[in-house]
Amino acid sequence: MAQDTLADGGRSDTHFGFRTVPLDDKQRMVDEVFHSVARRYDLMNDLMSLGLHRAWKDLLVSRLRPPRNDRPFHLLDVAGGTGDVSFRTVEAGGPATRATVADINGGMLAVGRERASALGLADRVEFVEANAESLPFPDRSFDAATVAFGIRNVPRMDKALSEMRRVLKPGGKCFVLEFSRVDVPVLDAIYDAYSFKLIPGMGKLVTGDADSYQYLVESIRKFPAPEVFAEMMRTAGLQRVAWTPLTGGVVALHSGVRI
Repeated sequence: MAQDTLADGGRSDTHFGFRTVPLDDKQRMVDEVFHSVARRYDLMNDLMSLGLHRAWKDLLVSRLRPPRNDRPFHLLDVAGGTGDVSFRTVEAGGPATRATVADINGGMLAVGRERASALGLADRVEFVEANAESLPFPDRSFDAATVAFGIRNVPRMDKALSEMRRVLKPGGKCFVLEFSRVDVPVLDAIYDAYSFKLIPGMGKLVTGDADSYQYLVESIRKFPAPEVFAEMMRTAGLQRVAWTPLTGGVVALHSGVRI
């Protein structure tokens, strides 16, 4: 697991990309990355994934199954940034479907609020500045919780998973969409070359910041294997834990339920 290792007389360390850093420093460093790329984040998602992130998020929302009738449904979108998953969810659901985006980065939230207003969804999607490791919401208050391509940036992933489980209503589902381990021969080599040779350069061209995208690529490689992350979800108290590899293992959709 890529976090909470002890070194130097008990100091707790973690990974920031391929670098080992003090655990307490990681959040600040991640914040700097996302402040840097916030305005072009959605464009870069298209470039980095060749547009596939849209299909992956659509699959996530189809698994959420927001009700199309008048039944209330409230999603918590953790590390939801600019609101992509939340917008898709409320558009797929009925008039009583709502979403709360919780993200620690104010710059990303500002972009999300602008997008919500432009889409006419400001009354259905709320944006809250919050730390995934200590969510400011009551127990058992959401019908579902998601985190899409964000949990690998949380210093203490185990705490974030426990918090997501805490705020779920009994029977509520937790979904984690995250980059994973490519398991198709040849594709893995192509994926590595694309990631390390092209993505930082695209980041430099589009946002003027290659270093942030170098971190994002490296952080994918440090994320736990699917079976390890599944065990983390179980340890957090989620049950019926499962995962589905997508696009040859480039991404995995993890799921669990609060019983």
